Amino acid sequence: CPVVKLKDDLFVLELFHGPTLSFKDFGARTMARLMQYFLNKRNEKRLILVATSGDTGSAVADGFAGQDNIEVVLLYPKGKVSDVQERQLITKRHGVRAFAVTGNFDDCQRMVKEAFVDKDLQHLPLSSANSINIGRLLPQSLYYFWAANQVKYVPDTALVSAPQDEYSTKIAFCVPSGNLGNLTSGILASRMGLNVHLFLAAHNANDYFPKFLHLQAKPYEFKPTLTTISNAMDVGAPSNFERIEILFQDELKAGKIWGDGHSDEQTLDEMKDIYDETGYIACPHTAIGLNFARGVIDFPNKGCPTIILGTAHPAKFPEAVSKALGFEVAKEEALEVLLNKDTNVKTIAPTLEALKQQLL
Repeated sequence: CPVVKLKDDLFVLELFHGPTLSFKDFGARTMARLMQYFLNKRNEKRLILVATSGDTGSAVADGFAGQDNIEVVLLYPKGKVSDVQERQLITKRHGVRAFAVTGNFDDCQRMVKEAFVDKDLQHLPLSSANSINIGRLLPQSLYYFWAANQVKYVPDTALVSAPQDEYSTKIAFCVPSGNLGNLTSGILASRMGLNVHLFLAAHNANDYFPKFLHLQAKPYEFKPTLTTISNAMDVGAPSNFERIEILFQDELKAGKIWGDGHSDEQTLDEMKDIYDETGYIACPHTAIGLNFARGVIDFPNKGCPTIILGTAHPAKFPEAVSKALGFEVAKEEALEVLLNKDTNVKTIAPTLEALKQQLL
């Protein structure tokens, strides 16, 4: 995961060089292999239920496919993911079933949560691979440390022989956010000892969390999901809000977490602006992070390195790139090979009963 310097004290941590070109490869592949290791030792099996707004499902499907003790059932909102993302989701894989739900991501997430507590399904060895599972978040905490190391970050307590001005004792991270799992991973990293000065939670029009931070929304006063060009962040009711609101009161009270929402128009403008200024091609999600980090002049992060998490490869969003920049992004082999593979998908209603029929 290379760290790309765009300007002084402004970097992008590229987390999209895995097999499905998304940051979620880190957590999903690590979690799959750890689960398989322990399930094999215990002679147990698991049926993984996963809801996805775009990138999670393909990372889980690819990461868990072929694990002998694990099957995967993934749910995604029909018509609300990009064509490239859908192809990644429905490609036929051993031990993976894909369902296109005639609703939105919140419906998919609700169906998964309801299944976990339904008495008719209690005999099934259900588990999760969304960021509601802590096994997804812990591996992701590690790349925060990696990124800090790349920009010559050192903790206040470290003994450094080099001149002080070559290092920074504080750092800021800007996290494109939807379900808040990546942000939670970063806060966990700070609890492990990484001296993070500030977290910037960059949202699209689904901006419940920024409004909560600005006291414009009450806890759990969620709104219906809105469809945007940064669809992997289209989450109206983020699962990890509970973790942040309950576990990280100190960070919230100290003003260590800032948030803001961004429109599709702002996203497209930022994609063009950052390309014109630096030649960097950003996906719509990374662009929201760039827009937030660069757009406000009174952040307390000025003077320390700010790292934007590059969450997905721009080739996964050719329509948005073309609309913003006026040309097509170069094709990626990892996506092109999918075009010749068989697919496997069923369409179901956005209800627990519809899911239960398939599981039983």
